[in-house]
Amino acid sequence: PIVAGQKQTGEEVPSVNPANIAEVVGTCMLASEAHVDTALQSAVAGQLAWDRRPAAERAAILNKVADLFEENAPELLELCVREAGKVIPDAISELREAVDFIRYYAAQSEKHFGEPAVMPGPTGERNTYGMRGRGIFVCISPWNFPLAIFTGQVVAALAAGNAVLAKPAEQTPIVAYRAVQLMLEAGIPGDVLHFLPGDGAKIGGRAVADPRVAGVAFTGSTETARLINQTLSHRDGPIGILIAETGGQNAMFVDSSALPEQVVHDSIYSAFNSAGQRCSALRLLCVQEEIEPRTLELLVGYMDELDIGDPKHLSTDVGPAIDDEARGLLTAHVERMSHEARIVHRCKLPEGTDSGTFFAPTLIEIDSIDALQQEVFGPVLHV
Repeated sequence: PIVAGQKQTGEEVPSVNPANIAEVVGTCMLASEAHVDTALQSAVAGQLAWDRRPAAERAAILNKVADLFEENAPELLELCVREAGKVIPDAISELREAVDFIRYYAAQSEKHFGEPAVMPGPTGERNTYGMRGRGIFVCISPWNFPLAIFTGQVVAALAAGNAVLAKPAEQTPIVAYRAVQLMLEAGIPGDVLHFLPGDGAKIGGRAVADPRVAGVAFTGSTETARLINQTLSHRDGPIGILIAETGGQNAMFVDSSALPEQVVHDSIYSAFNSAGQRCSALRLLCVQEEIEPRTLELLVGYMDELDIGDPKHLSTDVGPAIDDEARGLLTAHVERMSHEARIVHRCKLPEGTDSGTFFAPTLIEIDSIDALQQEVFGPVLHV
């Protein structure tokens, strides 16, 4: 943890490479509830001073963060590959997205939090409209975009003049830790940005329940978002803001006028890029009956061309599931589908993948979207 600008100690937990679980990427010291309380106390005072700073100053610091991200690109890319199991092109895109978030919110800070806007009013009266920070935000980010979404949440809150308690995903704390180090190096005050890795229910729950927290930015499951919403609504005092991005079933509808080769190319990329572990991944391909046989034939052929393996190699198309729990959920789903639907094709896992939490890309034919009881977060495409 980093609280009030100082590193803290806690229970040590290794963070491993999902492509090779015997490889320890780094050791994370978990935050405690006491760390949360200390961070909140520090953030209350820190936020007031941060909010009073001119928006141009805050923007300049944020742009310095973006500069440091770019200067430290090799290290950040390595962490995305080793800790999050991202293939190299995905890691590059994630770093670019993180930098884009920073520069965008820096610009928006100057635009919306700069000089107050003059409003129309009667003669002799002057009315202005200005924006300010709300207070303390708790940012709870996911493991599938451990740098981009983590950074986007944190920087958006900081740009608006808020203090932040940042709670990264339990599977990817090391890359988030390095991002916070760079933010503090750029000039974000230590009493404004606090880093609290640990169990979501324990650390996030403690922070969200505190009435001093003005809002929560969350990306993750719908179930967890509902729990956060209920916690915020049951607190005494002002109702906190919740900004939540959750799951769903992404579908693509294809009629007979579509070019099959283009459909298959786009479907494979969307469904299996990042091992299907992104909220934008294609989960359901709805194909007109007349073109289904040819489409399935092409999908199977393309799947057999995928290179599954260690994401550190440029030739790799599909990396591992993030951990054994995620792989277990995928395995259980495919097992259920083998009885309730038709498994059209499964890729063969090559030698060497038994060292990590790899899951074979799978193509399943279903009769109705009702067969999908929840989002299947992995390399599984339903037709």
